[in-house]
Amino acid sequence: MRNRMIAMGAAMCAMSLALAACGGGGDSGDSKTIKLVAADYGDKASNASKVYWADVKKEFEKANKGYKVDVQVVNWNEIDKTVKNMIQAGNEPDLLQTGGYADKVADDLLYKADEVLSPKTRANLIPTFAKAGEVKGTQYGIPWVSSSRVLFYNKEVLKKAGVKTPPKTWDELADAAKKIKSAKAAETPYALPLGPEEAQGETMMWELGNGGGYTDASGKYTIDSPKNVETFGWLKSHLVDPGLTYANPASTDRKTAFADFAAGKVGMLNGHPSLIQMAKEGKVDYGVAPIPGKDGPLDSTLGVADWMMAFKDGGADKAGVKKFLDFTYSQKMLQFDEMYNLMPVTQDVLKEMQSNGKHKDLEPFFEVLPKAKFYPLGDTSWDVISAEIKKTGGKAVTDSPKQVLGDLQKKAESAAADAK
Repeated sequence: MRNRMIAMGAAMCAMSLALAACGGGGDSGDSKTIKLVAADYGDKASNASKVYWADVKKEFEKANKGYKVDVQVVNWNEIDKTVKNMIQAGNEPDLLQTGGYADKVADDLLYKADEVLSPKTRANLIPTFAKAGEVKGTQYGIPWVSSSRVLFYNKEVLKKAGVKTPPKTWDELADAAKKIKSAKAAETPYALPLGPEEAQGETMMWELGNGGGYTDASGKYTIDSPKNVETFGWLKSHLVDPGLTYANPASTDRKTAFADFAAGKVGMLNGHPSLIQMAKEGKVDYGVAPIPGKDGPLDSTLGVADWMMAFKDGGADKAGVKKFLDFTYSQKMLQFDEMYNLMPVTQDVLKEMQSNGKHKDLEPFFEVLPKAKFYPLGDTSWDVISAEIKKTGGKAVTDSPKQVLGDLQKKAESAAADAK
């Protein structure tokens, strides 16, 4: 999607020292002008993120005389490159809202969260998400929006197969999948997407179900732990080899699994809130339940977040940045979350969305959100490891789990050593 002209345009925009964004009207040297670069969550003009930020800008400037906000909204395919160009040109924004923060911390570019958030705002963040923004015990990443995972199932498929209740354990899931296959109730009894799109997510959900994960309590990588090897061995022998999932999970992406579920071709799969609308549009009568674990439902499911961060070398004064963040996090978060049907990161918005009756379909996700577990986001080597898992992790259910996970462990240890 990225071509030379777009890249040149992004670079020229980033190198402009007079403007925070191409066509913007702010002075980057003015300490009263807050420069924000934000990702675009919209899929059409009416819900483009610039609509939301224009409203925030208008209300903040009205409430804080003398301050100006310059906003540049960038699509997800371009935002990392755009910000990289800005940093290289010495024209960092004051605030950035995007998908990750650890690399910025490694380069010593960011304020600590407690330097740009009031104690009240920090206390209002859902604790598990605030902790996920930490690097070596210090919070830099400020959670912006979140997501959690649950088990989706096709009610009609389970009924046809004679499965009366959604599975709570791995063995119950395998038994339900066998019945679905026997009754020919769905093409794919359980969708197991371990392809390069999000193998790291599906992998972690299964590892959590056996008390495993990518790291131990100290942050050391444990990809080839006995529990993780056992998990992939179970998947291989109970789902893949019996033909209860895709023939080659390692080449099957989440988008394929979601599309198949929305088309009525899948009996069960793990999913996040965006699958709700897809299922409704496909007229699938679906249900959701906690993700099954080895011995019972997961106590803590996978959590995913996008982030806000504040640059130390931005042009605005720190007091103004704090004013803007406190304003946005205290008054405007509900508007953003409801605009995109996303999960909140603040406790007051979570309570509001749970109680206002507008989000019944999200209630199961709300329930698991406060205890969600995260990737090792604060480790600067995680991006490298995540990429490796996407490339080869899925082979652990077709080849030797011990060998595949062992190879990933060696790469993780090497990447962690390089990051120090």
